Amino acid sequence: MLKSLKIGMAAAAVGAVVTLGGIAPAQAADDVAMLSVLHGVPDLTVDVYVNDKLTLDDFKPGDLAGPLELAPGTYTVAITASDAADASKPAIGPVDLPLEAGKNYTAAAHLDEAGKPTATLFTNDISQLAAGEGRLTVRHVAAAPAVDVLADGAAAITNLVNPKESVLTLPAGTISAAVAATGTTDPVIGPADVNVAEGTNTLVYAWGSLADKNLALAVQTIGGLHSSPEGVPAGEAGLVATNQPSDSTGLFVGGAAVLMGLVAAAALGLRRLAGARR
Repeated sequence: MLKSLKIGMAAAAVGAVVTLGGIAPAQAADDVAMLSVLHGVPDLTVDVYVNDKLTLDDFKPGDLAGPLELAPGTYTVAITASDAADASKPAIGPVDLPLEAGKNYTAAAHLDEAGKPTATLFTNDISQLAAGEGRLTVRHVAAAPAVDVLADGAAAITNLVNPKESVLTLPAGTISAAVAATGTTDPVIGPADVNVAEGTNTLVYAWGSLADKNLALAVQTIGGLHSSPEGVPAGEAGLVATNQPSDSTGLFVGGAAVLMGLVAAAALGLRRLAGARR
């Protein structure tokens, strides 16, 4: 059982998202922290408790909740089975999330390389981008050995291990991306088209288990990173991803309606919690 949160980063690739209207604020204020939560543990529906209060109920694998606007500070998170009466017997945690004002985070519950449940807090890059550029962040949070990320058939990122990340600044456009074991070009996920949008950080997570053959992808976007003075980090999005490497459209369209309702409830719960802490 984890007692401290590993702060690391990770890998994989592919894209297409559903916007969570009404959840992201119009602009990210300097005096709050933005937090999203990714569930990347296969075959385990969970409840998420924040400071001993139930915040996400029946959170399903592949779901991404947020972004949630929180007062800066340290939040204690425990992840339990979905039918747990309280947070006293967590499957993961309790772990402490130290959140700073003006920063953007994603907390990921996932498997480590050996297949054991763990958690990682990622700090998302919301620095400004030059005109015509986008950012691609790939994160490896799967029970799998090191991987290479292929862009248009060539290795763009090599030897990426769990739970690390690699960040690329690219011209805006579409690339064909896939994930392969390091040193090979035979995809274990993908290939699929990834839209690198101008002024946007597109974050792609590889999660699941290679041994159990349930590797999957989840995508998150953070927009508003243009270099103009008015450019501020704003919208984020994400949805359930499935393991269908031969169909890039099918990877990201399932489960959107369920996630919309879940995220709305999660946002309300954490905003109330944040208000109580102020």
